[in-house]
Amino acid sequence: MILFILAYLGGVLTIVSPCILPVLPFVFARAGQPFLRSTLPMLVGMAATFAAVATLAALGGGWAVQANEYGRYAALALLAVFGIILLFPALSDYLTRPLVSLGARLSQSADRGTRSGGSTVAASALLGVATGLLWAPCAGPVLGLILTGAALQGASVGTTLLLLAYALGAATSLALALLIGGRVYQAMKRSLGVGEWVRRGLGVAVLAAVVAIGLGLDTGFLTQASLASTGTLEQSLIDKLHPQRQTAENAASVVMKGDAMTGGSNQMMMSGNAPAMISGNNAMMAGSNAMMMKGGPKKAATEALPVEGTMPSLDGAVQWLNSPPLSAESLKGKVVLVDFWTYSCINCLRAIPYVRAWAEKYKDQGLVVIGVHAPEFAFEKNIDNVKKAIGDLKITYPVAIDNDYAIWRAFENQYWPAHYFIDAEGRVRHHHFGEGDYDRSERVIQQLLAEAGKANVAADMVEVKATGAEAASNQADVQSPETYVGWQRSENFVDQKGTVNDAAHTYVAATPRLNEWGLTGNWTVGSEQAALNDKDGSIYYRFHARDLHLVLGPGADGKPVRFQVTVDGKPPGDGHGADTDADGNGTVTAQRLYQLIREPGAVGDHTFEIRFLDSGVQAYAFTFG
Repeated sequence: MILFILAYLGGVLTIVSPCILPVLPFVFARAGQPFLRSTLPMLVGMAATFAAVATLAALGGGWAVQANEYGRYAALALLAVFGIILLFPALSDYLTRPLVSLGARLSQSADRGTRSGGSTVAASALLGVATGLLWAPCAGPVLGLILTGAALQGASVGTTLLLLAYALGAATSLALALLIGGRVYQAMKRSLGVGEWVRRGLGVAVLAAVVAIGLGLDTGFLTQASLASTGTLEQSLIDKLHPQRQTAENAASVVMKGDAMTGGSNQMMMSGNAPAMISGNNAMMAGSNAMMMKGGPKKAATEALPVEGTMPSLDGAVQWLNSPPLSAESLKGKVVLVDFWTYSCINCLRAIPYVRAWAEKYKDQGLVVIGVHAPEFAFEKNIDNVKKAIGDLKITYPVAIDNDYAIWRAFENQYWPAHYFIDAEGRVRHHHFGEGDYDRSERVIQQLLAEAGKANVAADMVEVKATGAEAASNQADVQSPETYVGWQRSENFVDQKGTVNDAAHTYVAATPRLNEWGLTGNWTVGSEQAALNDKDGSIYYRFHARDLHLVLGPGADGKPVRFQVTVDGKPPGDGHGADTDADGNGTVTAQRLYQLIREPGAVGDHTFEIRFLDSGVQAYAFTFG
């Protein structure tokens, strides 16, 4: 709702653009006429036409979602065209002349229809259509931001409704112009010169950005663009309106989480406990330590299962896998487990064997498991990547692709993984954040099934024998924290000066202390990941844990990248992970988490290094177990 209010206000503010001067004479021509038969039909026609034209623009720009993978130079060319149009108004006038001409002809037709005694309502609606056609090509930067977000979110009814809200805001400003009359028109004329210089300034800025990107001065720009979403703005406002959900800025012993809310601001991850409650209709985090967490806090087991609220909506998923779309209403009568996860999260991967086992064991007794995939990294928004992941993980229960974080926000969730247990009456009765406490969670499932009247509910616990990255963590021996490689959340880089951000730079080896890491070779460190520009570059880390994982992906061309792992300068031998052999050899073939080390003996401090034999690899984050 907040997002639609923002769009509406953006439309209202469009009246300050001098570009709408050609529209105002048509509007003033209806001044003094009956509102219902003249003004209202014109404004409705204008808003509907504006929304339709803008929606087509959003759909046409949808290809920009793939700019990271397929169209960097095409995207730069498009940005350059936008900059030139802003810089040279005459060119903008030329390009939009067909729409303006059509609008003028329609307005003349409407005027003739009124003078000849035709329907005032029809003529006014036609004039509104003309006004919409005239307005759409010259609306200001606010509409550009909305169109960008709409294109990145994809075609949907929500896109049209968002643009319609903007159009209704513009129509409201026109209605006010009718009330105030010619004084607005004269003020707009006086602002014309200033407005044109603002447009030209924006054009220069856009062209400068294109040059910078083309020269590699800001190689992280398009990666940031892939995460662009109106959801970020919406979430920041929600955080301000609900301060109890804001992340703690000054908590001790935190690892920066960031970007979980479509590129949101500095959410954090920590182990340990955070006070939490669920109230009203939504799950709601409370207390100053309520943070976005991977691994999450441990919730003390209790005998009673209080009613924590009603099940929030499942609306907003961009796609459902393994099932048609499900809703809270359609699930009444079923016991439901909602699991928030993302496929490169090690904590999620270690919890999935249990979730998968529960889904299989209790499906015939009324349990419905729903996996809500809420991405952390940009590549996790790629639905093909998620489809491959659920195939590899043998997930057969329904999975909602929550790329817009609609379900995440409905539950007011803060964690990966997070499990919400809903009874047959649609009430949230229990929740658990992070790994572990699996027996308690299964007891909750059994209790809710019994409450629903299911007979002969099994009383034993599932036996899970997970392997590879899914195997349980050796938590007692883990002394190394999750560590991000991208500069936005990076910590403990071996050089105190840090990385050279968003620019190619050649790094040399240094001696790391425990939990420090570094790079060798020519890398470009972006906000989310580091990309290797030449072959024979490496990443090293001084760690203390049984398992070492690294989230990796091939370059934009998708070509496999060969690598070789060493521990303390030697091949890992029996300590190799699921994605390496005893000699340390492996290949990056997809964007996912790779298990590189699993120490078979006593855990100690070791220096890990992964050397890439081909260029193009992208490295995101280390995790340990």
